[in-house]
Amino acid sequence: MLKIRMQGTKKDLHWFRQLLERHEGVDVMSVSESFANKGTNKYFRVYAEVERTEKID
Repeated sequence: MLKIRMQGTKKDLHWFRQLLERHEGVDVMSVSESFANKGTNKYFRVYAEVERTEKID
């Protein structure tokens, strides 16, 4: 399992979350709510837990 911290605009975070969820080799276990970064109201951060769905030989 990977724990990922993503930072960006809300639009970019939404786009990347959808990209991860549609990827056949990735199972998105959970995604947190968005948190505002200090000092800006433009950039946010989101935490995700993902697992690989395909086996490695």
